[in-house]
Amino acid sequence: MVNRFILNELSYFGPGARHELPSVVSRLGFHKALVVTDAGLVKFGVAKMVTDVLDAASIPYEMYSDVKPNPTVSNVLNGVAAFKASGADFLIAIGGGSSIDTAKGVGIVVNNPEFEDVVSLEGCAPTRHKSVPIIALPTTAGTAAETTINYVIIDEKQQKKMVCVDPNDIPCCSIVDAELMYSLPKGTTAATGLDALTHAIEGYITKGAWEMSDMFEIEAIRMINKYLRTAVFEPTNPVGRNGMAVAQYIAGMAFSNVGLGVVHGMAHPMGSLFDIPHGVANAMLLPTVMEFNAPACLEKYAEIAKAMDVYEAGMSLEEAAAAACKAVRDLAIEVGIPQHLSEIGIKAEDIPALAAQAITDVCTPGNPREVTEADIVKLYEAIL
Repeated sequence: MVNRFILNELSYFGPGARHELPSVVSRLGFHKALVVTDAGLVKFGVAKMVTDVLDAASIPYEMYSDVKPNPTVSNVLNGVAAFKASGADFLIAIGGGSSIDTAKGVGIVVNNPEFEDVVSLEGCAPTRHKSVPIIALPTTAGTAAETTINYVIIDEKQQKKMVCVDPNDIPCCSIVDAELMYSLPKGTTAATGLDALTHAIEGYITKGAWEMSDMFEIEAIRMINKYLRTAVFEPTNPVGRNGMAVAQYIAGMAFSNVGLGVVHGMAHPMGSLFDIPHGVANAMLLPTVMEFNAPACLEKYAEIAKAMDVYEAGMSLEEAAAAACKAVRDLAIEVGIPQHLSEIGIKAEDIPALAAQAITDVCTPGNPREVTEADIVKLYEAIL
């Protein structure tokens, strides 16, 4: 079997890292940026923390903020038009996965106009040209979109999340500055943190996992268990925020290359059909799906238990797996994640439509245990 690993060419880490932006722009020979962000980050001054750096260095830019929490084909198409009208030669993405995924879609379509319908990018589209260069500055510690070859866009007509996997979309530079995350609300910090944990756990047990990806994912699990509570309950603590910022990036380095599983397969239709934030959906599903998958990966679950600091000497593999599942559930409860679909407006009659999309999702085949549509229905019902 041949394994492939794709990473960013350049990344910066640490509080204040955004101040490296002018030197990156100069070194790469860029002239004008289209800044892709969302209206909330503009309103609350987070985007300004980056544009102030651009202003101080006299780097010209225009702003595009038509980005939804679950970005759509229309968001991408409007962004393509904005890029072409701006005269920019590169993109700066400021935000969580929504802004960065939108920028990826824009960058790919601009340089691969044969995919201008956007929907043809679903799956592993055969694009021929690299994206317009993207410098990504994440404002959440969850999606790791700044280092992955994946992006997710909603096809409004089909009410379906399209998972696009394309090595040509990876940002040319990532700047992971924890200071951009200090004002993130408690609930969003918790949800994006559990999103990162989902990436790490699913990436660790997915069918495509191997020694190199395992090395990254188990360290990400350990770091998330160590730092997430601090990031949630002490939001301006630089140790917790930076720890989570690095942990989610590490998780992304690996899952981007090996795939995920049915947690993501089930979370995607929750976003497309009910506009549930992706991190919340993953966080709600993860413990229950872990319990379902346990028989297929007991030895790895024992390692997860160790990384979550709940392993005790003498435990059987089954006991260690149960401890790992419980630790994840307890962490989700501790940081305030909803535990039932009914709490977020999903009803029993909605489950068949969710399951029908989940079984066809691109992430589902990577699940370590074979899963049927009937299994997925039962998993949704278990958390109704």
